[in-house]
Amino acid sequence: MTAAQALWRGRVLALLGILLCAFSLRSAVASLSPVVDLIGEDFAVSSAVLGVIGTLPPACFAVFGILTPVLEHRLGIERLTVIALTAITAGLVGRSLAADSIGLLVGTAVVFAGVGMANILLPPLVKKYFPDRIGVMMTVYTATMAFSTFVPPLVAVPLADAAGWRFSMAVWAAFAFAGLIPWSVMVLRPATPTVADRPAPGHTVAAERAESDDSQAVFAATGPIATAPTNLRLFARLARIPLVWALALTFATSSTMAYVSFAWLPSILIDTAGVDAATAGFLLSLWAFIGLPASLIAPVLVVRFQATRLLFVVGSLTALTGLVGLMLAPLPELLWLWMTLFGMVGLLFPLALVLISIRSRTPESAVLLSSFVQSSGYVLAAIFPLLVGILHDATGGWTVPLIAVVSVLVITFPAGLVAGRRVTVEDEWERRHGRW
Repeated sequence: MTAAQALWRGRVLALLGILLCAFSLRSAVASLSPVVDLIGEDFAVSSAVLGVIGTLPPACFAVFGILTPVLEHRLGIERLTVIALTAITAGLVGRSLAADSIGLLVGTAVVFAGVGMANILLPPLVKKYFPDRIGVMMTVYTATMAFSTFVPPLVAVPLADAAGWRFSMAVWAAFAFAGLIPWSVMVLRPATPTVADRPAPGHTVAAERAESDDSQAVFAATGPIATAPTNLRLFARLARIPLVWALALTFATSSTMAYVSFAWLPSILIDTAGVDAATAGFLLSLWAFIGLPASLIAPVLVVRFQATRLLFVVGSLTALTGLVGLMLAPLPELLWLWMTLFGMVGLLFPLALVLISIRSRTPESAVLLSSFVQSSGYVLAAIFPLLVGILHDATGGWTVPLIAVVSVLVITFPAGLVAGRRVTVEDEWERRHGRW
């Protein structure tokens, strides 16, 4: 057996399962809003319902951040992954068959219950099956998620024009269903030995130990919550540290911009600029695409060049410029510029994740910090898609809702500067209260 064959023995199915699952996470979120106007031709979809739908992703992420570790302990990670992908598949098909807005809402809730679980499970799946290739797999995994963020808005309307909005919504279930196959095989067949627990050729013991230490910190920062907090005393201390709240607000702002955009941006562009649904979907895709290079450069600039505050200022101010431009000059020929500028808010998400890692001393405290920051951040992010819908219904326009979104960026600005301080949460606690 060659070294390459040994490396992949028993892990090809895991690789396919991870990639198909990762693709399903964002495609499930990004495939609905571009075709909302087309759905409205068949049955009424109120702004309140759209607001609830926009709130479901972060709400599910917060809820299943607590429930998934408990379920995983009882069922095992592979079985729970099968359940999550089954829910995504069933929900995507179900909402494509919806006869009214309630059916659409129920189907979407099932989708995001599955997404909420899978979002938690993917990082530990990578760690379980690829502990010797964590860096490569994390790059592939996050790139797949970024790709599946901007592709659905790009093709949703053309698919709907060609085959109807129901087909455009249901087609993404094929990827979740395909992801079921490798994980189901792995659950049903006897365990196959792999080389996942052995270092790859050329790895030294020191390198393996360093990679293991680094990977623990990375997974603590990039997965919503892999395990329930094990030290309530330390978890409670985090709530008393201003730096922690600064990180939580930075993460919440990033999530708020994302889920407000997925829920409402196409409708805003159609109503304010008079573009058609296909153009609005393309512009949402452009907005999402900007996050891909941002996610690649931000961690490097933060870790190597300590550019935290610079990245936060650039991301926030350019996003503000894009939103203000959209409010004051929603001209069709300028929309690409406003969406590109607004898309720079994508810098905040990888920035928040890497800060969770480097603002804590140990992997254990990074897990606690990740739990606190992401759970509270998703709770805050769950409010705004619904709020935008309520404000739109109350005012009959998009100016007030956009001002509310702009205010989030403005209010968070001081928090971003605090998060840029080069100290850990343990340093902050010890400076204020003594020994951690």
